[in-house]
Amino acid sequence: MGRPGRRAVKGLLPILRREFDIDMVIANGENAANGRGITAPIVDEFLSFGIDVITSGNHIWDQKETASFIDTEIPLLRPLNYPEGVPGRGYLVVGDVLVVNMMGRVFMNDLECPFRTFDHLLESLPERPKTMFVDFHAEATSEKVAFGWYLDGRASVLVGTHTHVPTADTRILPGGTAYVTDVGMVGPSRSVIGVEIDAVIARFLTQMPHALPVAQDGSVLFNSVLVEIDETTGKAKSIKRVDREWE
Repeated sequence: MGRPGRRAVKGLLPILRREFDIDMVIANGENAANGRGITAPIVDEFLSFGIDVITSGNHIWDQKETASFIDTEIPLLRPLNYPEGVPGRGYLVVGDVLVVNMMGRVFMNDLECPFRTFDHLLESLPERPKTMFVDFHAEATSEKVAFGWYLDGRASVLVGTHTHVPTADTRILPGGTAYVTDVGMVGPSRSVIGVEIDAVIARFLTQMPHALPVAQDGSVLFNSVLVEIDETTGKAKSIKRVDREWE
């Protein structure tokens, strides 16, 4: 979430990679540019910090320049279920891992059905890595939970994003899919989901448009999950929250 979040990732990620001997880091970066979208220099910044793949969601087009570079080889994804012809890609293979970005429809943009889009992806990729990670960017917890059950046994991991509020339901579903409804955010703790408190309260009180600047004061919450996967089967062995605070 903006500059504070980027600062925390720069400081914490190298430490966590060493502490947990992490093979791959996937981060949702759609709020990285002052809370709205992402830019090419920020993508380069994230890659230099040790992030391997960057996913996104409904804010992916907030920076006009994004459409001009998202079709390059950089590991930046937009939701797969955007209509045909939209720039960018919704999945990529990195080493022996298939990373998929999908977006929900409840209280969100009116995109293609994520459930059917996932089925079509599997049909189009008969030969694919056993390990599959899915970022499901969605608002409604019911849609996320339902999608988790729908993918169970077919994806290795489903991590929910979008609300900026971490959930306490990390678990391995019966078919071997690691699941969490929302991973949370990397953003200012003294905020409303990363935004300045007074600005958000004013918007609720007046119901008038207000600028929503990223909060700058206080420490930064670093929310994440760590998943261990059996590479021979693609099934998840464990999932646990890894939450830190960065001053």
